Parts: sequence; structure tokens; C-alpha cells
Amino acid sequence: MAFTLYTLIQSAILCTNAIAVLHEERFLSKIGWGVDQGVGGFGDDPGIKAQILNLIRSVRTVMRVPLIIVNSACIILLMLFG
Repeated sequence: MAFTLYTLIQSAILCTNAIAVLHEERFLSKIGWGVDQGVGGFGDDPGIKAQILNLIRSVRTVMRVPLIIVNSACIILLMLFG
């Protein structure tokens, strides 16, 4: 299997899918990354943990519909071209 641009794009899509399916109550709260864990005070610089939690929430919110479209396109391309 060659390392091509398509495989790089496909791996990025798989990583984005992995972030999108993380559930806060079932998975993230068990490791201490729940909803109330990233709360900081006003004017405080958010830590790395709060920034990662914010990124996970943003990916789940913003990328929901585009991921469905991109996943469908990848499935169709794989079915057509193998």
C-alpha cells in the first residue's frame, strides 16, 4: 500500500471521526474530562485540558454535517475505484 495524498486525507477523516464520536458522559467523564472539568475563571488563561475539551466540543458541533458528506463521498470513491 503506497502512501498517497488520498491515504493522508483518509487518515485525517478517520481521526476527525474518532473525535466526533467521543461522548462526554460515557467516556470523557470517566477519565476526568467531563463538562464541568474545563471551567476556569474570567481572565484566566485556559489550560491545555480546557483547550482540548473545547476542540472536541467544537468538532462535534461544527463538523457533524460535513463529516456525513465527506464520509459518504469516501465510501462512494472506495466502492467505485477500490
